[in-house]
Amino acid sequence: SGLVQNCLKRCISSTEIGNQKASAQVDSTSSDQEMEAVRPANTQSTTMMDIGTRSIFDSDNDMFREHVRRFMRDKLYPLQAEFEKTGEPTREIWEAMGELGLLGVSTPAEVGGIGGTFKDEAIVCEEMSYAMCSSPALAVHSTIVMPYLTHYGTKEQQDRYIPEMTAGKCVGSIGMTEPDAGSDLQGIRTSAKRDGSDWIINGSKIYITNGWLTDLCVVVAKTKPDAKRAAHGVSLFLVDSNTPGFHKGRKLQKLGLKGQDTAELFFEDVRVPESALLGRENAGFYQLMEQLPQERLIIGVHSAAHCEAMFEETRNWVRERKAFGRHVSDLQTVQHKLAELKTSIAVCRAFIDQCTELHNEGRLCGEMASMAKYWATDLENKVAGDCLQLHGGWGFMWETNIAKSYASARVQTIYGGTNEIMKELIA
Repeated sequence: SGLVQNCLKRCISSTEIGNQKASAQVDSTSSDQEMEAVRPANTQSTTMMDIGTRSIFDSDNDMFREHVRRFMRDKLYPLQAEFEKTGEPTREIWEAMGELGLLGVSTPAEVGGIGGTFKDEAIVCEEMSYAMCSSPALAVHSTIVMPYLTHYGTKEQQDRYIPEMTAGKCVGSIGMTEPDAGSDLQGIRTSAKRDGSDWIINGSKIYITNGWLTDLCVVVAKTKPDAKRAAHGVSLFLVDSNTPGFHKGRKLQKLGLKGQDTAELFFEDVRVPESALLGRENAGFYQLMEQLPQERLIIGVHSAAHCEAMFEETRNWVRERKAFGRHVSDLQTVQHKLAELKTSIAVCRAFIDQCTELHNEGRLCGEMASMAKYWATDLENKVAGDCLQLHGGWGFMWETNIAKSYASARVQTIYGGTNEIMKELIA
């Protein structure tokens, strides 16, 4: 974790003094800085996953990426098969990621996080995709749940949860989806009613990522059922999994992402104190709307990186595989398909990087986040299908990365708001 923090400190400090250097040291720009200014696009490199490419990053980011890549490839990837068999990652791997500083990367250090930027968060997520790792669901924990505490939590709430979440000792989840309310969050039925100074929560949630191992769930509940608009009567609550009345249902058997623990959650007269309210009462819907763009962008970040990983794995396969007395990659139809895929991925990468840069500066709008999510996840499914086809019968075998990628890509267009809803938001 010390290495990560040192890398990130260098990233942060270099950002803070960047403008000063530009004005005061124009004539003394080093050759290294000149080289940074002309970083190649990843499509210009040997592979699209090469470190040292893409203009939104610098050498400090590269150092951090090397650290993350070693862990993802050497430590996490070999565990994926076991996680798939059990339907969940281990507590030990969560804590190992915490020890290495890979959780809460963009959460400010002053509240208990690592203190990096969204770019650093994106690097961790990209390297998971590059290593073909889908478990544990790190992005839900770090990039989606923790920001709610950062932005809306009291100091007491932050002190209680964030350091433990950064250490991997407290696994986070968010309870939005219900059996009758998916993308339409205003349709939720889970309720929270006042009882003296406490709240009583009743209802259920479904398809909750990290649900089986969760220690802390951000629960979305109705607190003002008679509100003129449903959006005006929703609040968020921090609910510990050991609270009486909080029950975890079965681990759900999914088409893909089999190593992630996805569960049903039930709340039967769950009593929580006033201090469990996250943010303002009846302002939960607006808090969700403020945080959903980051959730949608990180899905797009994962998808774009997954496209690149699938392409590189497939290109290597067709270069080695022989048919009709020559390598499959020598067939013109295969060459054309690879050209189409690489071009599509390159275009997607340019937009995702633009969105990442904007979000890192606090300037990304909800419409662009929706574009990033819908476009990248649609492309991910197309790339998965085309790459599986190029693998032939071998691609249909579950033991291959491409088969798992094909299955896991399918949900990307569904969660975080369906792509149909994304188009409504864009329009």
